[in-house]
Amino acid sequence: MIEILQWATLAVCCAAAVARIPSAIRGENRSLFYIFVLATLAILLSIDGPYVAIDGLLGSNNIANLVLRFVLFGVIFFIGLRSLRAFGAQKSRSMLLGLPGLLVFGLVSAFTVVVFLMMDTSGSSAGMVAISQRSPRDAVLVEYYGAAGRAYPAYVSVVLLPALARAVASRLPALVRVGAFLLAVGGVCLAGSLLFPFFPPQLHSLRFFINYGAALCFVLGLAAFWCGRVRAAAPATRRSSTAK
Repeated sequence: MIEILQWATLAVCCAAAVARIPSAIRGENRSLFYIFVLATLAILLSIDGPYVAIDGLLGSNNIANLVLRFVLFGVIFFIGLRSLRAFGAQKSRSMLLGLPGLLVFGLVSAFTVVVFLMMDTSGSSAGMVAISQRSPRDAVLVEYYGAAGRAYPAYVSVVLLPALARAVASRLPALVRVGAFLLAVGGVCLAGSLLFPFFPPQLHSLRFFINYGAALCFVLGLAAFWCGRVRAAAPATRRSSTAK
């Protein structure tokens, strides 16, 4: 079931990226294309087979996992930036681009790298599962490393939630409100991921559903924004053609 969810999420991200290629070539809204490409890479690096193959090219020291963390940071940052611009949330924007946001990003990034360097990372292992089983010390470090990787996305999600909630409750076009709702659900999932260390062992698989559920919500939410924009532009295009 988990593998089906992983590959389904990858297919959705990849399809969204491919669908955006014509617009990106024309120079239209390229940031959305880049988000979909980065999201596709992130999902690819979270699947066992592709992860092992890619990490093998990087030396089989789980560098691919560190790359994955920063790709996810980039994805959530650009989603946050795009969403705040769309809804004109200036106060929340300062929490992302101002001193608080930069401080959180810097501290989380530094902590992530330091903990990674403290572990015995030899031998490719998707999700660092094999690393955590290597020794009690590595098990604790993997937990800290995972928490650090979830901290920045959770922070951005919390920053976004007020603006998204206002958008959902507004009179904006239906597709825009649907997109805001999906992003809000994804944000709640990411914020909730900070509680993973408190999950009992029998709920371990729930982590995967929360992570990939969040990814799907973000991709589908952005796709809803895109469809809403296309739909809004269509009448104007028809009117222009009729006027000619």
